[in-house]
Amino acid sequence: MEFVHSAYFPGETIAAIATPPGEGGVAVIRISGNHALEVAAKVFSGPVHQYRSHTAHFGQIHNGRGEHIDDVLLLVMLGKRSYTGETTVEIQCHGGSLITRRVLEAVLAAGARAALPGEFTFRAFLNGKLDLAQAEAVQTLIGAKNERALDAAENQLKGILSESITQFQLKLTGIAAILEAWVDFPEEGLEFATLDEICNDLEDVCRAMEKLASTFYDGKILHEGLSLCLVGCPNVGKSSLMNAILDKDRAIVSPIPGTTRDILEDHLRLNGLHFKVSDTAGIRDTEEGIELEGIRRSKQTMQQSDLVLLVLDASRGLTEEDRRLISMVPPSKTIAIWNKVDLPHPPLPALEFISVVPLSAKERTGLDHLHLAIDKLIWQNGPPSKEEVLITNVRHKEALSVSIDAARKVQMGVRKGISPEFLTMDIRQSLNELGKILGTNVTEDILSAIFSKFCIGK
Repeated sequence: MEFVHSAYFPGETIAAIATPPGEGGVAVIRISGNHALEVAAKVFSGPVHQYRSHTAHFGQIHNGRGEHIDDVLLLVMLGKRSYTGETTVEIQCHGGSLITRRVLEAVLAAGARAALPGEFTFRAFLNGKLDLAQAEAVQTLIGAKNERALDAAENQLKGILSESITQFQLKLTGIAAILEAWVDFPEEGLEFATLDEICNDLEDVCRAMEKLASTFYDGKILHEGLSLCLVGCPNVGKSSLMNAILDKDRAIVSPIPGTTRDILEDHLRLNGLHFKVSDTAGIRDTEEGIELEGIRRSKQTMQQSDLVLLVLDASRGLTEEDRRLISMVPPSKTIAIWNKVDLPHPPLPALEFISVVPLSAKERTGLDHLHLAIDKLIWQNGPPSKEEVLITNVRHKEALSVSIDAARKVQMGVRKGISPEFLTMDIRQSLNELGKILGTNVTEDILSAIFSKFCIGK
């Protein structure tokens, strides 16, 4: 069901299961809205209206026919002292999917409406409990694939990103006020700041915004993970290496060339990051139709991947097919691997790649060096610290980029002596784009797109 915020009626009481589907020890049904207490009182055995805020009470849930459904704990959070900023009741029942659904059905029959995806967080946003960047961090936090991504999402939820954006807004607002004053009172000779001071202030804020925008690469890695592709000629040991990296027998290993015909994918956590690992068909000259299609897909995957592991067979040295493949791979994102170094091999020639790793996939030796090489290639300037503010959302990156461009236009205009009335348009655009990140200047379509991605019950 698509989330449409225009369908929201303030105070309307909604309910949903707030825990994942399936069996578990406890499940939570969340009720929020002006009539949350009335709805809960119809299904709970105790005097709900008499309970103080932030207290828990044991009792029974009954349906409209008076039939006992489950023994539960009921928590009451009154008024603005809740996640949504409105009266909220949470029912903790046993975690079976059937019993949880029956409790929810009783709550809905008592007068609540089924919540849409993200509607609880949307209400928190509307009621000023969270700004839009913090609201988006809720979903990012839930979907975090590793510890570093979790830290980044927690920082955003705490409002650290919002504080940075607010500081940019304050500085730009001060500059905008001066430009507006020059427009409104041109004959007064007002001197709030010199042109050089305005240019310097704009330079400072633009550099700070550019520094924040530059963290998007690191933030994207933490949030989405990376794709890693194994390429090489037939029989160099790509499938063996994939099995060694994954630490399981995922790919079929055979001495017959061309065994891998299609892209084989799996997922891996390595050095605290999430990777999608792809084993590709061996690249060579061939006329066989199915193998040709596999090779075409291999080349396509290689170009689209974030990292490439170029696997070479040390036991046979560098062949002409290897040389042709080396000319195809993107050197800036490729690690060369000499596999089968456990076998007798000729002297290995030097290769012009960022990292060249000797290892044995069969014996599973040298993998630690490969892990270090991958980490080094990803974090060429070092990994971000736990406290660093990162941009992980493409919407934030786009808004920040437009804001920077508009602020740079103002700076250029001030230097060229362009009339302030034209410059005020650009600085307003810069401020409006920053407002989109915090949610002070967003359209209905943006809100719908953001909250429709949330889980029901969050």
